[in-house]
Order: sequence, then structure tokens, then C-alpha cells
Amino acid sequence: MSDLAWVPRSCTLPTAERPLRVAEWDALFAAGPVSLSRPEPLRLRLVLAGGPEVGERVRDLAERESGCCSFFTFTTGTDTGSGTGADTGTGTAAGRGGDRTAERLWLDIAVDPAHAAVLDALAARIDAVAAR
Repeated sequence: MSDLAWVPRSCTLPTAERPLRVAEWDALFAAGPVSLSRPEPLRLRLVLAGGPEVGERVRDLAERESGCCSFFTFTTGTDTGSGTGADTGTGTAAGRGGDRTAERLWLDIAVDPAHAAVLDALAARIDAVAAR
């Protein structure tokens, strides 16, 4: 099975561009999510360390991904690192993930039931890339 076999047919990104997009996501995941959780069967939550530049990068990537894979719903926000996961909208992150009082960016990725297997594959990919 190819590295991109999990990409569903409903993705409209040209086939030649898919490895580049996957590499962009991999670079984000390799930067080290602070945590990955699955609060609901059809939703992943990544908490990412970094500053405003990470927030801008995440929102840009999520917006482009939504353009070709409309079955994804991306939501971003910040929390204070207290584990509350308080939704503050689409704010920017400030500070560092190790500072318990600094804001951290979170990214929720949700899918419809027909694309649950895609979310499973994405969670496995995040785990594998972050472990490298």
C-alpha cells in the first residue's frame, strides 16, 4: 500500500500535489504536538506548542485542506495550558507549550461518519510522525 493510499477519492487536490500537502502536515506534526486526543469518535484534538507563527501556519494549512477535502472540519483556538481546553475562538497562540500559563494553540479535526477511516489514518500518521 502506498503512503497516500488512505487519501479518499473525494479529495479534489490534484494527485501530483498530494505528497507536498502531506509533507506540510508531516512537518507540523514533527514539530511536536504537545498532545493528541480523541474527545469524540469523529474528532481529533491536537495541542501545539509555538507562537503566533504556528497559529498562522495551522490556519493557512487547514484552510487550504478544507478547499480540497470538504469532509474535514477544522477549528482552532487557544487555551492556557491548564488542560481546560477552553474555546476562545480562532485566536492566536502565544508563549511556549512548556509554560503552564502561556497560551497554546489547539486544532480540532472532525469528519462525518463516512470518513471515520480517514480520521483513524490521520491519527495513526500523527502518532508515527511525532514519534520520529
